[in-house]
Amino acid sequence: MRVFVTGATGFIGSALVPELINAGHQVLGLTRSEAGAKSLAAAGAEVHRGSLEDLESLKSGAAKSDGVIHLAFNHDFSKFKENSENDRRAIEALGSALAGSDRLLIVTSGTLLVAPGRLATEEDAPSATSASIPRLATDEAAAAVAERGVRVSLMRLPQVHDQNKQGLITYMIDLAREKGVSAFVGDGKNRWSAAHVSDTARLYRLALEKGAAARYHAVAEEGVPMRDIAEVIGRRLKLPVVAKTPADAAEHFGWFAAFAGFDSPASSALTRERLGWRPVGPGLIADLERAHNLEI
Repeated sequence: MRVFVTGATGFIGSALVPELINAGHQVLGLTRSEAGAKSLAAAGAEVHRGSLEDLESLKSGAAKSDGVIHLAFNHDFSKFKENSENDRRAIEALGSALAGSDRLLIVTSGTLLVAPGRLATEEDAPSATSASIPRLATDEAAAAVAERGVRVSLMRLPQVHDQNKQGLITYMIDLAREKGVSAFVGDGKNRWSAAHVSDTARLYRLALEKGAAARYHAVAEEGVPMRDIAEVIGRRLKLPVVAKTPADAAEHFGWFAAFAGFDSPASSALTRERLGWRPVGPGLIADLERAHNLEI
């Protein structure tokens, strides 16, 4: 297939592009920069100039492809609501180009906000809306284009990691360096799900090739306790590990406080059953033990 990929030069995209090409697919990668264009060309992909804000570039890329994988998202959390609404518009634009066809659109969301406090499954719809959690604009947009007849799969990501990046945990590492302590909230038993980037890239390919409209969870580890994460960070950086009360979390973590205390384990049982996906990459703690961004 000829696959249009947004976020093709990002963390997951850089693993997904060779995964698709090695499986015999052609990749049309979105980029706004010359450096991105050179990176895509070097990987064997075709370059498509544009951006998330340039809706016409999204429509034209989708129109000349057999399927679309939408990975891109602006993670500037100072503009979280604005960026979430931009993602809604991007998904609507991609969907409009695919309407009336059986071509698949894979939209990227997350497991963190699906069902806090219990094990989230692929069958769960988010318990909130974008009015209270802006990032859920993505899920709402995916549902809206599906209602218009577009074949949509929703890929929910956990903390995707390797030895260089670890999702939101990368921010915890930066914060620990800044504050001089590695912190967790309460007893630190709240859990986050995780998966290695190579397993995640393979799952996107399997979902594309399956072609079904479904929800998938890219989860290799259902729940890694935040205290375990904080302890590895503290040990690697030679910093004290401390507990913060929920009342103190906002002052210490800033915008991240809203996530730091979440208990958000997630299952991928249905995903594994539907796609035959078997994660084989290193676990989150193993990657943190060797992480380059934790070197002193």
